[in-house]
Amino acid sequence: MRSLLLVRYGEIFLKGLNRPYFLRALVRKVQQSVEGLHAQVWLHDGRILVAGFADMDEAMARVTRVFGVHSVCPAVEMDKADFDALAAEAVRLMADISGSFRVVARRSDKTYPMDSPEICRELGHRVLAAYPALKVDLHHPEHVLNVEIRDKAYLYVRVIPAAGGMPVGTGGRAALLLSGGIDSPVAGWMIAKRGVELSAVHFHSYPYTSERARDKVLELARLLSGYCGSICVHVVPFTHIQTEIHEKCPEEYTTLIMRRFMMRIAEQCARRDGAQALITGESLGQVASQTMEALNATNAVVTLPVFRPLIGFDKSEIIEVAERIGTYETSCLPYEDCCTVFTPKHPATRPKIEKLVESEKHLDMEGLIAEALAGVEVVTVTG
Repeated sequence: MRSLLLVRYGEIFLKGLNRPYFLRALVRKVQQSVEGLHAQVWLHDGRILVAGFADMDEAMARVTRVFGVHSVCPAVEMDKADFDALAAEAVRLMADISGSFRVVARRSDKTYPMDSPEICRELGHRVLAAYPALKVDLHHPEHVLNVEIRDKAYLYVRVIPAAGGMPVGTGGRAALLLSGGIDSPVAGWMIAKRGVELSAVHFHSYPYTSERARDKVLELARLLSGYCGSICVHVVPFTHIQTEIHEKCPEEYTTLIMRRFMMRIAEQCARRDGAQALITGESLGQVASQTMEALNATNAVVTLPVFRPLIGFDKSEIIEVAERIGTYETSCLPYEDCCTVFTPKHPATRPKIEKLVESEKHLDMEGLIAEALAGVEVVTVTG
């Protein structure tokens, strides 16, 4: 008998003939998540099993953050032949339970001498005999005692929800425009959940923004990497571009021209990194640079697709996700990013692309972009 984690996956079941590819990817990600815990991870009979760890709570915390994992069950694996021993263990697992319960048995080994209803009745009887204060509720129980009869027996009561989604790396690669705000880390998390491997691009305007602002962004990347693995962050020096825009372009267009520069540079960083799309944290109408016309103006300068998973979210919904994934407190640290530098009093909300293009003629576009790309610092961040 031993304790282990029984790892369940969800959406991968829908993959048909491609399922083995996704399962192999998920097993690799689970293995990577428990590195350093001396755990063994293997796929067996439709389940991913994790055993051999010294700290179950730490192992659970790591595995539940793996995209592609639907839920994790702290379970006991034991010999199925001795039903009395199995029943005794079931009684032990229910020792701290109060309220109502039911037993759910799954018997993939059809040669087992008891069928599923018999197992449920007998285990339920023994649990009630040991704990008369418990009640049976077959329809809406507070707790479920699960028993799986496979090559061995697996018993568990707790089912811990996990991140869900698809294993990172099965959905391609995309570059996240990562600021120090609340929105962009959430956007990256949401796209990574669909199996997309992330790199990141951050625009740093020293000395207008401090080194602590840069460190804050790297910390956000580290928090994201806890879900999706290591992230290469391209830190782009942006000060010269911003000062040139501020000095030579109409004030109402400066934010949008800055955003168009960001998109151009991010696209080149993405292509260098093998990314197939860009990700932004924009939400329609949240600020002046996120109106329909403004988004069209920034889309116009790139050819890679731009993913905006938060486009229909309001701020409270975004904050809710940020709190759940653990990025909110870091995003709220008072170190401003480059988007707060030279903010116009009355930014254009209905810009005409031709006017933006005309304004950009006052700038050495190619020279400024080449200078910024030459100064990019790539930092690999791991959770």
